[in-house]
Amino acid sequence: MSTLAMQRDAFMPRSYGGNGPGFAYSFLVHLGLVAALAFGVSWHASPPEGVEAELWAAVPQIAAPRAVEPVEVPPPPQPVAPPPVARPEPVPDAKIATERIKREEQTRKQKELEEKRAEKLAADKKQAAEDERKKKLEETRLAALHAAQVKRILDQAGATGEPTSTGRAAQTSGPSATYAGRIRARIKPNIVYSDAGGGNPLTTVRVTLAPDGTIVAKDIVKRSGVPAWDEAVMRAIEKTEMLPRDIDGRVPPPFEIDFRPRD
Repeated sequence: MSTLAMQRDAFMPRSYGGNGPGFAYSFLVHLGLVAALAFGVSWHASPPEGVEAELWAAVPQIAAPRAVEPVEVPPPPQPVAPPPVARPEPVPDAKIATERIKREEQTRKQKELEEKRAEKLAADKKQAAEDERKKKLEETRLAALHAAQVKRILDQAGATGEPTSTGRAAQTSGPSATYAGRIRARIKPNIVYSDAGGGNPLTTVRVTLAPDGTIVAKDIVKRSGVPAWDEAVMRAIEKTEMLPRDIDGRVPPPFEIDFRPRD
């Protein structure tokens, strides 16, 4: 053998007789491990045995104290929040339109009412004017009738003057001196007048009588300046209706008579 071959064999690992012993040792170790696992599983799978025990008190037991109900403490008063300020509801457009229609309807009704009042006032004035015209026509007719009757009576008595004449013909046609006082005394009780303003106003009235003494016409010749007194005198004459004849039994022609509240 050469020197080189000898040097290479000196560094190579030595042989220990093969792998047989190592496999055998490994097999034994694994077998022991399997046996240990089998024994452990079998031990845990057995049911556990029950254990009984009796307990005895060494000293007498004392009842626990009665539970005391806890006193309920009222919670502190909570601050009261101020009520919310009510905000005005927005008016819907339909409500605004309804209110406007109502106002327009009220305005229209008020205008119609005023127009009706004006029409009624105009009608009343027209009716009053018509009544006054008829009244004057009636007074004129009665005055003419009276004048005709007086003329007929004078003609029958043989008088030659007019009914309003102040002269003398068959007899004196004027009233006697006391006749005016008698007429005033007959009319004065029918005068209703409250003398609120004082004074003594004078009203002169011309009176026309029928032959039997019935008052057929009356006219204010001179007004007193106090309309209330003038109207009171005219109402009193109208209420009197009939006046007495003169002392000689005659009815004088239209005559004038004065009235004062304090006479």
